[in-house]
Amino acid sequence: MGNHKTYGKWLKSAFVVFTVSLSGASIAENRIDTQRPDAPELAAYGTHSIGVRQLEVTNPNQIEMLKLDSTEPEPATLPRYDRPLTLEVWYPALKSSTGNTTLKAYMRDGKTQVALHGKAVRDAKPEMTDKAFPLVLISHGYPGNRFLLSHLAENIASKGYVVVSIDHTDSTYRTKAAFSSTLVNRPVDQLFVLGQIEEMSKDKNSFLYGLVDTADTGLIGYSMGGYGAVINAGAGVTEQAAMSQQGAPFGTLKRHQTGIKASTDKRLKTVIAFAPWGMNYHMFSHDTLQEISVPMLLVAGSQDDVSGYENGVRAIWQGATNVNRSLLTYDNANHNAGAVMPAPEESYVFDKELGFNISEHYIDAVWDNARMNNIAQHFVTAWLDKYLKNDVSKAAYLDIVPNANDGVYALDEQGNPKPEHTYWKGFPNRTAKGLRFERLAAGE
Repeated sequence: MGNHKTYGKWLKSAFVVFTVSLSGASIAENRIDTQRPDAPELAAYGTHSIGVRQLEVTNPNQIEMLKLDSTEPEPATLPRYDRPLTLEVWYPALKSSTGNTTLKAYMRDGKTQVALHGKAVRDAKPEMTDKAFPLVLISHGYPGNRFLLSHLAENIASKGYVVVSIDHTDSTYRTKAAFSSTLVNRPVDQLFVLGQIEEMSKDKNSFLYGLVDTADTGLIGYSMGGYGAVINAGAGVTEQAAMSQQGAPFGTLKRHQTGIKASTDKRLKTVIAFAPWGMNYHMFSHDTLQEISVPMLLVAGSQDDVSGYENGVRAIWQGATNVNRSLLTYDNANHNAGAVMPAPEESYVFDKELGFNISEHYIDAVWDNARMNNIAQHFVTAWLDKYLKNDVSKAAYLDIVPNANDGVYALDEQGNPKPEHTYWKGFPNRTAKGLRFERLAAGE
């Protein structure tokens, strides 16, 4: 054991460090750019430097859902207001950009602001090329905020995308209010922001001028963001949902009802939905899902107790029969599968008002967040490159055996695959485990 006095001093010192750490006096790392050694190939950051900026937009003359009460008579005129939205924009920046790489974000308690550390440089000058970059919109859950999927936003921006993540009013940690606002406004917010970014791309006074091509747009939604994404992919809500007073009163959901396929925004080329909510609450049906008109990647945990799996996310995947779609499943994961960033260190505390440990909002009981994030980054990269950049080489990362556990790893001495090699492309040996990637073509 060595000198007892020396060991005693070391133990005392270690105790002090541990105590200071628990007291919050230490500086939390809170990395959103972690790449584990077992990360699949396409999780790696791309060749572009990254910038990040904050924008504010306002959608005028929207229904003010918070002033509607289903227990009162329907007003002759629905109340209206100008709806504010805060955006965080990640984008390819000039090479070797330097500066502040810290994001200031509020945690689930809505009170504590923490520092998130990544690679994007605040207000860096954008990289200008002959061809504008595709647009990717990101829409968080209820509640959430524009930083909840920041690990993914920053990662794909480094690969040549402009990524815009939305703070949905009435649905963030600090503004959480009546659920009816989220039901009605989520799809509207997503398309409104798409329109705003298009205007900025044509405005010589905007940093987005000539930088982004909104005619080539992908939409990524998590939970309630996924609900909005499914609607904007073409699936209207059911008559039952539209007429329910418990959801959104006075028929305010009718604008999202079935039959909207013909009006699906032509700028939207694909949708990626993490744990999309709604199918398990009869918001969609077999008939309305058939109206989906863009390719979809769905991501879920097999134990999702919020959006449901068999009767939820998987049912959406099965029901969208008019498009090519895939389903990535993290076996035994819950609602946070793939989407949610690692829990900030400051979140490991019980909150009396919430009634739970704040970290529970982020973590999964089985899977490590960084591991899930790396896998999501890999598949999202392959999917977006295929559908927004027409990169045919990425199809090989998606054309894989459905059950990762069934994959056979067999390379010759030169590292070339043998005929029996069926291991998931891009995954190091022994790392494609506990995952499923299933595909259905249009008509299936």
